[in-house]
Amino acid sequence: MRCMVLISLSFALSAQDAMHLTLAGARRLATDNNPQLGSARFSAAAAHQVPPQYRANLLPSMTGLAKGVGADSGTRLAAGGLNNPVVYSRLATGVAASQLISDFGRTRELMASSNLHAQAQDQTTEATRADILLTTSRAYFAVLRAQAVLTVAEQTVSARQLLADQVTALAANKLKSTLDVSFANVNLADARLLLAQARNDVASAKADLATALGVPRQTDFILDQEPTPDAPPASVDPLIQDAIGNRPELKSLRLEQNAAEEFAKAEHALNYPTVAAIASAGVVPAGDAAIARTYGAAGVNVSIPILNGGLFRARQSEAELKAQAASKNTDDLANRVIRDVRVAYLNAQTAFERIGLTDQLSQQAQLSLDLAQARYNLGLSSIIELSQAQLNLTSAQIAGASARFDYAAQNAVVEYQIGTLR
Repeated sequence: MRCMVLISLSFALSAQDAMHLTLAGARRLATDNNPQLGSARFSAAAAHQVPPQYRANLLPSMTGLAKGVGADSGTRLAAGGLNNPVVYSRLATGVAASQLISDFGRTRELMASSNLHAQAQDQTTEATRADILLTTSRAYFAVLRAQAVLTVAEQTVSARQLLADQVTALAANKLKSTLDVSFANVNLADARLLLAQARNDVASAKADLATALGVPRQTDFILDQEPTPDAPPASVDPLIQDAIGNRPELKSLRLEQNAAEEFAKAEHALNYPTVAAIASAGVVPAGDAAIARTYGAAGVNVSIPILNGGLFRARQSEAELKAQAASKNTDDLANRVIRDVRVAYLNAQTAFERIGLTDQLSQQAQLSLDLAQARYNLGLSSIIELSQAQLNLTSAQIAGASARFDYAAQNAVVEYQIGTLR
């Protein structure tokens, strides 16, 4: 009695340790815990800090100044430049301000380019999220599939154990040969090997699911069954259109292409003048008598590029070529997306057809086993025929147990390929 209580307590503790999940809950847990998505979100947030950096160039800037100089009265700087300003001993404080008036749109083009790049990073985050959801979905259905195969393996061991016991009893009464006993035991051993492999597959699938969920120390799960998805649509064309419009990778590349085009415009604007207003004011509390106690000045600075060794032309050409390369990359990804959608659609169609075919196979295998069992009991056939019928039924049951979960996983792949996996 005490042993039974301990066993019950152990089972209860084990059940408490198991994590109960639905598919939606698993996906939510994965997106909350997966560090790859966290990294992608931080990268996107960092990208959104670049546009304000360019925008700052359009706003006034002001700098506080303080200077103390000791020099021989009236000393002039005689080398190092074309000018020779007079240097006086002084102690002065003040402020300097500047305001960009016009750079012919270069700063605004840089802002537009960085904004588009930040939006592309947002789409990269969505792509990372979709990858995590697909990995989680596959791992979830892999666990359900492995558990279904484990159930088949347990039933197979039970059925073959019963047959081995029956044949052994008949052989003891000289009604069956020891050859029959040997065949029955071989089939039983094969079933036990299948059971051992099935248990290992369940444990491995749970380990993969734990990693996908971001809880690697969790070793046991109780998963809810998910309804079988609807049949694939009659045509792949609507799926391709959805993929072209929804895939975050394509959205990201399109935005990067637009960002490259805007940057090329900004590089072209380097050839135009830059106009800025500058001002400075302050006080000189102590200094040479030749220096006034206050000062102030304002002006406009115009910078006109004339010769720079072809630097600006090369930068513009580089930016334009990169924009063209981004356009080709977008076209290439679109082609690969179309291919991936077609392949995923065909795989889903085949997986869906396998559900009905494996059901028929299981029915026929069960009928074949019933007939073989009857013939063996009547002594009209050998145990070899019965063993083959058992093997056929086991294979059919495993195929049937796997088919529904394989289709569910393939359907998740289709949703991923068309950008609708949530």
